[in-house]
Amino acid sequence: MKAIGSGGEWWWNLPSLRRKSDSRRRGRRNTDPRGRRRGPPREPLSSSESIGQSGGWPIDFPFRQAATAASLTLTGDTIAQVRRRIVDRRSRGADPDSKGLIPDILLNHDWLRALRMASYGFFLYGPGSYAWYEFLDRCMPKQTFANFSAKVILNQIVLGPCVIAVIFAWNNLWLGKLSELPSKYQNDALPTLLYGFKFWIPVSIVNFGMIPLSARVAFMSSCSIFWNFYLSTTMSK
Repeated sequence: MKAIGSGGEWWWNLPSLRRKSDSRRRGRRNTDPRGRRRGPPREPLSSSESIGQSGGWPIDFPFRQAATAASLTLTGDTIAQVRRRIVDRRSRGADPDSKGLIPDILLNHDWLRALRMASYGFFLYGPGSYAWYEFLDRCMPKQTFANFSAKVILNQIVLGPCVIAVIFAWNNLWLGKLSELPSKYQNDALPTLLYGFKFWIPVSIVNFGMIPLSARVAFMSSCSIFWNFYLSTTMSK
């Protein structure tokens, strides 16, 4: 039954039939004028085959991690915008549970900001974070307390400032306000980083201690949803 199920592989691989097949195949080979046998002429490779044999793309883009980061950053931005809309309605004296809440959210939702955050997650945060975690695991593969502590510390003093610097630059680039970027760094970067230490150090301990490499970007992006909410609440006080 296995031979039938596999398309006759077992029958085809019988030694006697394989020898006959090979001899027939050898007999059909072309010969040159001197009588020497030679194989059939090679057909030129198509462009797709040549790309496949050359190893494909030079960089293996982590599409799954990028898509996960994009969807979760979009979710975090949506929660932040909805919360802001509810707070604004309360400040105007409107009932947050009224029927006009959903149309207000949909009509006044900043879709360009949502696209900006989703593109940041897909093109920058997802691939960059995955490459960073892969680099740390390659440099410190052993699960020791020293390596674990070094990963947590490096994640805060290297990845944290880089993420803040990149997202500020990405937002100002989309808004066409790159000239205001130095003042943005000066006013908001350090407070954001210090607030982030309170949240991301415990999260990094869990990330490196319990989460496998393939799921770390998804875990950190999921935590960023709560971080966005925490940051919005803290800054509004």
